[in-house]
Amino acid sequence: MTAELYFRVVDLYAQYARAIDEGRFDDWLALFDEECAYHVTPQENIQRGLELAIVRCRSRAMLQDRIVSLQQANIFNIHTDRHLVTNVQVLTNKLGQLEAQADFVVFQTDQEGESRLFCVGRYRTVLRGDVTALKIGEQWVSLDTAAVPTLLAAPL
Repeated sequence: MTAELYFRVVDLYAQYARAIDEGRFDDWLALFDEECAYHVTPQENIQRGLELAIVRCRSRAMLQDRIVSLQQANIFNIHTDRHLVTNVQVLTNKLGQLEAQADFVVFQTDQEGESRLFCVGRYRTVLRGDVTALKIGEQWVSLDTAAVPTLLAAPL
């Protein structure tokens, strides 16, 4: 692995988090490959080998539907998200694919100005493409707990 590749992955995670935090969901979607998967699963389910996910999208079209629903149909608490992404590692998985992982924390601030910890977890990401054009092939969002304090409206 080169330093260039490592910093490209760090930048991809930064783009991912900033796009969500700024409500630029089209930019967030553009980070995904056409053939992709996105899963949000509590760590407890992963440890027990359970398939149950809080969110499971098996294609970019499913992600697009989720974003359209978020923008046009869902009713949820108006808030601002702030992602902190750290401890990025880049490695090769058992299939020889480029895989990255990073820890994350999401804070939410409501309209009254109260900020609180929303969730903590880890991203495990299978990447496709080369150093100049990396795309997310699979995004596994592992939550440290299933006890998410409010509706999971925006992507993590």
